[in-house]
Amino acid sequence: MTRAPDVAAAGRRYVTVCVLFWLPMGLTIAPLILLFTERGMTMAAIAGFFAAHSLTAAALELPTGGLSDVLGRRAVLAAAGLLNLAALALQGLGTSPWVLGLGMVLMGTGRALSSGPAEAWYVDTVQARSGPGAELRTGLARGSSATSAALAVGTLLGGGLPWLLGHGPGGPGAWLGGATSGLVLPLSVPLLLGAAVEVAFVLYVLTALPEPPRPAATLRGVLRGIPGTVAGGLRLGGRDATVRRVFLSAGSAGGALALVELLTPGRAAALTGASESGAVLFAALACTGFVCAGLGSHLAPLAARLAGSGERAVLLGLGAGASGLLLLGATAAFTGVASMVLAVAGYGLVYLGVGAAGPSENDLLHRRVTSAHRATALSVQSLALQLAGAVTGLAAGALRPGPLPWLLAGAVLLAGALLWTRRPAPELPTAASGRAGDGEAVASGVGRRL
Repeated sequence: MTRAPDVAAAGRRYVTVCVLFWLPMGLTIAPLILLFTERGMTMAAIAGFFAAHSLTAAALELPTGGLSDVLGRRAVLAAAGLLNLAALALQGLGTSPWVLGLGMVLMGTGRALSSGPAEAWYVDTVQARSGPGAELRTGLARGSSATSAALAVGTLLGGGLPWLLGHGPGGPGAWLGGATSGLVLPLSVPLLLGAAVEVAFVLYVLTALPEPPRPAATLRGVLRGIPGTVAGGLRLGGRDATVRRVFLSAGSAGGALALVELLTPGRAAALTGASESGAVLFAALACTGFVCAGLGSHLAPLAARLAGSGERAVLLGLGAGASGLLLLGATAAFTGVASMVLAVAGYGLVYLGVGAAGPSENDLLHRRVTSAHRATALSVQSLALQLAGAVTGLAAGALRPGPLPWLLAGAVLLAGALLWTRRPAPELPTAASGRAGDGEAVASGVGRRL
């Protein structure tokens, strides 16, 4: 059996996994909707594709988290990579609605499978080496920063490659359509490049993420084990105040970010005066947001030390993000250079604050759950984020454009921050979280590291 890596090597491998997984997702951000349009899909069909993705991910979030806790992190991550590989190939080459829809469903399934196993592997490995009180926040922050960096780079590449390949009639990419009868368009190239990266991701996961031996799994055992694991993870959120706050604040962040992503493209188009130039501005803003989120994650250990505890760091981070949203709301009714500068500053502050809060939230979460429920707890956290995003997105759609939707987003994120104004009382370890160091996590007002 491959020897488990030391703590430093585990951190490097976790960062590499984050980059390899999220780079293909970043490559799709700019070209995907435009590619669907180029294939002749209506906006109603495109909305249906994205709904299929979201509903699939939400429906499978908890069962696949339990699958990771039963079968192991490496197998589930590899399966996620293979599903994303198939999804990107179908999206890049497909021309019919059912093929493109299938690609979105497969991507939603891969998203659900990937929610938690890599982080759970890192925490399991570090705690196996250094004990349950091991320092986690710095490694989690580096993984979050790497994710943001991969998304930022992917967004730039995904937006730039089609322009370079198809620039002008008879341009450098004109050979694509003729050589493949239109199957490969310039807008397809980022997705096919992402599929190639997924191959590297699967190979890296299978070779670089050793796990301790698990009992031989049977189909019957897996099916019997998943419901119990999921139920245990849900019960943990019901009886542990710290875990419950993590889940609720994840929901508030998901709702706020969903509103930002929904409202920003229209505001960008309004600022530039045209949808095409607005799309370019939105791509630049999205990249800026990822960079700010990565910077916030990188600064999370420092923020926790300065704040005095992980709980206070979450409060400050989400509070800063809420301030950015309020700034966006205050400038929504105005035009001019000063208003635009303040709006961009508010946009960056949202992602900076949410990015800074994330590693501290997850550090607190991991100190309240055992390995048997770790991936499930991360899936519950992700599910809370997605469901809150769907609900607040629907609510914003019923509001008129202007300051009010931005202020709603700010209120949602501020509510998540206020959850951390009171430090929870120390709790005795429970069956779901009973290990050395758990009680210390709750009473970490004495500022244990990030």
